[in-house]
Parts: sequence; structure tokens; C-alpha cells
Amino acid sequence: MRSRFAPSSYVLAAILLIGAISVSGTLWQLGEARQAQMAQAGSQSGSQSSGQTGVADVGGPFSLIDQDGVRRTDQDFHGRYMLVFFGFTYCPDVCPTTLAILSAALDEVGPAAENIVPVLITVDPARDTPEALKPYLSSFGPNFVGLTGTEEEIAAVADAYHAYYEIVESEGGDYTLNHSTAIYLMGPDGKFVNNYSLNMGPDEIAEDLKRLPPVKS
Repeated sequence: MRSRFAPSSYVLAAILLIGAISVSGTLWQLGEARQAQMAQAGSQSGSQSSGQTGVADVGGPFSLIDQDGVRRTDQDFHGRYMLVFFGFTYCPDVCPTTLAILSAALDEVGPAAENIVPVLITVDPARDTPEALKPYLSSFGPNFVGLTGTEEEIAAVADAYHAYYEIVESEGGDYTLNHSTAIYLMGPDGKFVNNYSLNMGPDEIAEDLKRLPPVKS
């Protein structure tokens, strides 16, 4: 089975890979196209159900296990903003790059970042146990939360966020995953606010986050 990056090299490797994503991201681009279709359908569905125009039907209740083995629900994050990303620890490029970008963006936001929780929801629950998520996420910052669960729980939350993922078999019985890469910004009320793409970079994401209304105490 292919080994992952050593913990000390996650962020460095991610920075080096930012410029290489366009070269190595064929499957990722297919996932992005699929996700765009799903997100559009979700937005249309939300508009029809709410009677409003442009209200995206993204997100919803979940109950998953964090990197400390504690069951967490969406209610645990209400009162703060969430930056939700679907990925997996064996991801060779897109996932560590995205997490490094989020880490850099939150550093630029400053003290207000205390009210913004970056959340990785794994799409590879078979390998991404709490014991695997904890050291992986610690390389990106102390505030990152990793969530895993059963295959059924992960499928349900991915469907709620219109996130796409697919197992891709490889030689020797190993596998990787093709998945969408949108970063979802969820409000303190748990509702969808905005989404960011990997192409934006930390500066642009940080500038948008700085414009968020302050969290009410």
C-alpha cells in the first residue's frame, strides 16, 4: 500500500504542489465538473422549496466521529463559521494543498479566525480512522477538526453538501479516490454562505473571510 507523506512534510509538500495541481488534476477536474452539476441542482431545489431565488440547498444535520474519537454533530459547530472540505489523508496533492491554503488564509484573518472552524470530512472512512486523522491534521494547525464515520454516514453528509467522490482502483489492490474540491463556508446558523475554489489562494479567501459579520456572543 502506498505510504503517505511524513507528518513533518505535509505543509511543505502542499506548498510545492500548489503550482502543480493543474498538471496532475485530471480526475479532480472530472470531480469538479460533476460537483458543479450537483451544486446547481441543489441550488435550484433549494430555491423551489424555499420560494426564494438563489438560496443554495447545501449542508444539513450530521453525526460523525472526530479525530479524538468523540461523536460530533452539526449542532456542535453552531455559533461559529465552518469551512468544510471533503478529502482524505492518502490524497497525494489536492487535499494537503487545500488544507495548507486554509491554514494560511486563517492566519491572515487574525483573531477573528477563532470563530471559524476548518473541518475535513473524510471520503475514505475505511482508512481514515480517528487515529489516522489526528496526526495528519495536526500538521496544519491546532484548530482543524477531522470527521469520519461509517460509509453510510459519510455518503449521507456528502449528499447533503452535493460533494462528489468515487473510488478509483489501482494496481496491487490499492485504491485512491476522485473527489470534488470545493470549500464550503457555513454560517453560525449552519446554513450555506459561500464556497471557495482551490484556485483562489489564501489571500483571496482571507479577504472574503475578513468581511464576514462578527459572531454574536
